[in-house]
Amino acid sequence: MAARLGAPGSGSRRHPDAVRSQIARLVAAGEASHRLDLSRLTGLSRSSIHTHVQDLVDAGLLHGEDAGGGGRGRPALRLSLAGDAGVVLIADLAPFSTRCVVTDLTQRVLADVAFPWQLSEGPEPTVALLVDRFADLLEQAKVPADRPRVLVVGLPGPVDVAQGMAVRPPIMPGWDGFPVAERLGGLLGCPVLVDNDVNLMALGEARTVPPEQLPVLFVTVGAGIGAGFVLADGTLHRGADGAAGDIGHIRVPGAEEVVCRCGKAGCVEAVASTAALARGLTATGEPSLDMDEDGAAMRDFVARLRDGLPEALHAVRAAGATLGEVIALCIHMLNPRHVVVGGEVVEASDDLLSAVRAVVYRHALPLATRELSITRSELGGDAAVVGAMVLGIEQLLSPTGIGRFLGPRRTP
Repeated sequence: MAARLGAPGSGSRRHPDAVRSQIARLVAAGEASHRLDLSRLTGLSRSSIHTHVQDLVDAGLLHGEDAGGGGRGRPALRLSLAGDAGVVLIADLAPFSTRCVVTDLTQRVLADVAFPWQLSEGPEPTVALLVDRFADLLEQAKVPADRPRVLVVGLPGPVDVAQGMAVRPPIMPGWDGFPVAERLGGLLGCPVLVDNDVNLMALGEARTVPPEQLPVLFVTVGAGIGAGFVLADGTLHRGADGAAGDIGHIRVPGAEEVVCRCGKAGCVEAVASTAALARGLTATGEPSLDMDEDGAAMRDFVARLRDGLPEALHAVRAAGATLGEVIALCIHMLNPRHVVVGGEVVEASDDLLSAVRAVVYRHALPLATRELSITRSELGGDAAVVGAMVLGIEQLLSPTGIGRFLGPRRTP
């Protein structure tokens, strides 16, 4: 399923890279396929459009095919984004597994591998592993060493996007303040974007549903609970410091004595995440300090849920009711058109989603719910990868990315 790429605004006409970025993004988004389209949409003269388009074609970022016509003047060119102009690297990191993907600029997957890995091993071993895996994938896909244009990394915790690092992530011991973007960028030789994994899931889902279903609130239930919010124009809302959507640490009634991994008590994550549900069926129900034990317990719980064991179904329904209260609160604040709930427990059973729906439609105001849809993820485990691909391509087509791609070239 192809994801929509965002078309730019009017932008600046003074800086050549800003103009080229606008042109490239209009072509990539399918808004323009000929120079006349670009002149109409940008308001620039035909000669200026021709010069900038030729720069992008010469650099290999755009393809221009003769569209025929046989008239006088310059031949019409049908423009498209060149898939072979570079690749986007994607690292989707979860607490107990990692997925590495290589895609071209037309969203075609060239290589893809998933493997068990505990983030509790720490950032240095994880970085070394990612570098090795991407080297293998690039060789497998026969991609030249100079073709990686951007790496997008999804982390399961709060992220300072500007600094490219996790900030006090509750389920990522040893990662606080580690310069993920700087370290990987130096080793792989390309820009690195680091974001919260749920933000990437939300972006992927929002760019593959019909535009009339935006804004989208994406909620994921796994080792933790988090949310991402995509606005009506298709852009992510990260908040002032990148902390928007961290709903897992909203306090819920009746859980005041339950201690969360963040150190606070009563968080919805501490009672309704898959990890919490799994611990609830163990002998002690206490949070484990061994992340592998939690991972094994989560896999066992999901298997019980798929098998329809009563105790697992009861736990999931109770968690869905609790989570529904938090989602109803988010709906009142954000007024999304579409809520997506993702995670293995949602894929394994309809019970959590049904409980969420029941609470939301009962407690949220009619104006906020009369056209609201609440569904499971259409993309499933691919949501973060699709979102990362969109983020990476759009970064490459930004003025900064275009300037880096073209190097010192400048049009008078």
